[in-house]
Amino acid sequence: MHEVASWLHSHHSDGVNLSIKELIYYQAKTSLVNLSPRKTVQAKLAGAYLAKTKGRGMEFDEARHYQAGDDIRAIDWRVTARTGKTHTKIYREEKERPVFVLADLSTSMQFGTQLMFKSVQAAHLAALLAWAARKRGDRIGGLIFNQHQHIECKPFTRQKAVLSLLNSLIKVQTQAIQNPQQAAPAVNKKVTLADACARLRRLAHPGSLIFLLSDFKQLDELAQQHIAQLSKHCEIVAYPISDPFEHQLPTVKTSQRVALTDGVNQQQITLGEKATESRYSEQHQAYFAHMEHTLKQCKAQVVNISAGIPLEQQLNPFSRMSK
Repeated sequence: MHEVASWLHSHHSDGVNLSIKELIYYQAKTSLVNLSPRKTVQAKLAGAYLAKTKGRGMEFDEARHYQAGDDIRAIDWRVTARTGKTHTKIYREEKERPVFVLADLSTSMQFGTQLMFKSVQAAHLAALLAWAARKRGDRIGGLIFNQHQHIECKPFTRQKAVLSLLNSLIKVQTQAIQNPQQAAPAVNKKVTLADACARLRRLAHPGSLIFLLSDFKQLDELAQQHIAQLSKHCEIVAYPISDPFEHQLPTVKTSQRVALTDGVNQQQITLGEKATESRYSEQHQAYFAHMEHTLKQCKAQVVNISAGIPLEQQLNPFSRMSK
């Protein structure tokens, strides 16, 4: 417990609420993630990523024999003089790749047993990705939501865009913590993961890199359809965020019954019974395996994240929580 408290203090966090200090911390940790594209960039705007199509970009690709219709300004005179035949310079076209972060801070994400809430870990990861995108010169945008509201952040390249995203994370998390059971306004229905993904389809242009940060408790058929549609034109990286308690019951010396609640529903579970522990672990292992399989079927890359371990330790195996 002392180790956890020390880590939280050094990172300006209490594990439940969010502050701008703890999110700015990740500006110096961008080396923990690699935002290099894994598939062909499809955006139409000029930018910093090389596409397979050939045109008049800034990156030289090859020289080939001159063909009728080629721009005479692209003639490679050195190769032409050396070979005695007219050659044209061909450039690999540069294209832009906006980065979008979808962060789920809804009710099921307001849970944590060891280090921090899943929602706080999602915010830390969102901050890390945003700072990494800014460092590469990418435009960064996002969609932050809980069950009552959502905030859309249009993509920009300036630091202002990152700070806008961070402040949106703080605003939505604060609302979720202070009013966990507040009814949504009568004119608005409850915001779901499917709703957020549908909005993201309107925000994200082809060629975007999209990060989905959620526990995916709401990964229903409609949400799957939206993610699958997004993956046809964008690169999708899904970060399922879970708490250690969701994988395995805590070990206790003597058998005891404990009450659990999500704020609305209540149930009891017995700790210290081998049969109960085994059944619990098997059921949840099957659940998470199914979730991962479903996301991969939607053509998303899957990277599992725990809310009970610092990001530095998970994304960089050589880093350890300071003692």
